[in-house]
Amino acid sequence: MRLDRRRLAALAAGGAAGALLGRSWPVDAADLKVGGEVPLEDLPAREASWYRKLEGKRVECQLCPQGCTVADAERGTCGVRENRGGTYYTLVHGVACSVHVDPVEKKPFFHVMPGEQAFSYATAGCNVECKFCQNWEISQFRPEQVKAVYLPPDALARFALRSGARLTAATYSEPVVFWEYVRDAAQAARKAGLKPTVVSNGYIQEAPLKEVLPLLDAVKVDLKSFRETFYREQVRGKLEPVLKALEVIRAAGTWLEIVVLLIPTLNDSAEEIRDLSRWVKAHLGPEVPVHFTRFHPTYRLTNLPPTPVATLERAYQAARAEGLHFVYLGNVPGHPAENTTCPGCSEVVIRRLGFQIQTNGLNDGKCSACGRPIPGVWA
Repeated sequence: MRLDRRRLAALAAGGAAGALLGRSWPVDAADLKVGGEVPLEDLPAREASWYRKLEGKRVECQLCPQGCTVADAERGTCGVRENRGGTYYTLVHGVACSVHVDPVEKKPFFHVMPGEQAFSYATAGCNVECKFCQNWEISQFRPEQVKAVYLPPDALARFALRSGARLTAATYSEPVVFWEYVRDAAQAARKAGLKPTVVSNGYIQEAPLKEVLPLLDAVKVDLKSFRETFYREQVRGKLEPVLKALEVIRAAGTWLEIVVLLIPTLNDSAEEIRDLSRWVKAHLGPEVPVHFTRFHPTYRLTNLPPTPVATLERAYQAARAEGLHFVYLGNVPGHPAENTTCPGCSEVVIRRLGFQIQTNGLNDGKCSACGRPIPGVWA
């Protein structure tokens, strides 16, 4: 959701806040400043945290696997980091172009505080270009090309509390490109008693990932495919750094869930699903939830049909056959595979309909029928 001057005025008035964020809560207009409608040089820029200086006023970005070498007055692949005289800056720290309160199930997190709301935020920019991106209007644009507001970390935490949300979620575009903002917002959220989460493509270098992980309660990673050719041709990225990031997240003890968008003819073969499932079990363990979700034509990939439900069901059966305990289907509201089933006694522990929780049979993080622990962030 973009915040322009008209909506900003509504926020200042207070009464229209409910229409903006789906909640009615007071807002201090002094906390918000229009960012996207002013000259770029007036946007709040901060020195980036992960880069090194090179000769001739060049810099090398050390945030994501793109590893951009950036000349003076130029930007990296993400379009939100700029070299100014040999110092690298992030142009989107606190510059939010999309803010909304979502059900945590929409992220989707199925093992994180079911039924709760997540205060969700994003900036412009991304470090890859998926041909099937659902949020391309912000991910594939530079910060000066989208309307935004200045929402610094402390204000973000305050507004999240006022909205009634119990979690924050860096999401929509790609949190890796605004990683300093993610870090500082997570710190502010934790001080406020909120649980910070991230929804990411996992395309990040190891050092910045390890630095921020201790501040996060959960991470959802979009694993685009289990084939390098797909990443090269459809994403403009590489698979191997994502697999490494998944291992790092799991080893850190941060709660992890994986989403795989199944696209007809591109990444939905039985062989690829089996390979992916075997890798997850061997490297991450059978308890990590894997969501197979339905593709709908969008952005630059409009020549393919929506994913048949039968394809999703075959992926579900294959993943379960390979020993994964928590496999889900997404974008098919009402399907039984939206539910969480206990691996011990096969009882439905959490019953869902889309983003709604119908029944929750957890008892202190355990199946109420047999007492088996169900892993997740439940408190």
